[in-house]
Amino acid sequence: MIRVLIADDQPLVRRGLALILAPDPDVEVVGEAGDGAEAVDLAGRLRPDVVVMDIRMPVLDGVRATAELTRVCPESRVLALSTFDMDEYVVAALRAGAHGFLPKDVSPEELMAAVRTVHTGEAVVAPRLLTRLISTYVRAPDPRSRSADTTAALPDGLTPRELEIWRLLARGLDNAGIARDLDISVSTVKNHITGIFGKLGVRDRAQAVIAAYERGLVEAERRIT
Repeated sequence: MIRVLIADDQPLVRRGLALILAPDPDVEVVGEAGDGAEAVDLAGRLRPDVVVMDIRMPVLDGVRATAELTRVCPESRVLALSTFDMDEYVVAALRAGAHGFLPKDVSPEELMAAVRTVHTGEAVVAPRLLTRLISTYVRAPDPRSRSADTTAALPDGLTPRELEIWRLLARGLDNAGIARDLDISVSTVKNHITGIFGKLGVRDRAQAVIAAYERGLVEAERRIT
């Protein structure tokens, strides 16, 4: 049984989410919160497995509520939702500790699948958001142009090969693409990525991408609109 808490400041949205999730025999909606502060309070008392968290809420917004939940109730995994699928919200939610981020226009089936994925401890980000984050929010620079200060900002303990794989991962390559680029096996890539995640202290590829531009391995740039 997956115990779910729904947090959204609009009663109609909360009810709609509950109606989508409740019919599944493996899901129990254990509570509803109207703001981030209430979500943190209810999660502390109800101990849900998954918190479906709106990003824009009064009193305490979803990002700050996620950060607080990660601190006080780490067993409750957050699936962030937002009407505004802006890169800044995706990055902020994942940095705060969310295990997933979806726009609110996803289908009921996609929402249910995401709840299940987050419950298993895996991360889920809507493909269009992650693809855009990688392709237009993050741009890999020429490694030779990195300054000494940037190099110093990188984590200790990463081998040259791990650093190379992390850079390729941040550029959006999957395991097969990294293996082709470096002429190594996919299983070797997987082993290196596991080591990279451990040394960076991240859970998944999305957080590794974010860590890459935060540490200066890749350059962050705003889109021109």
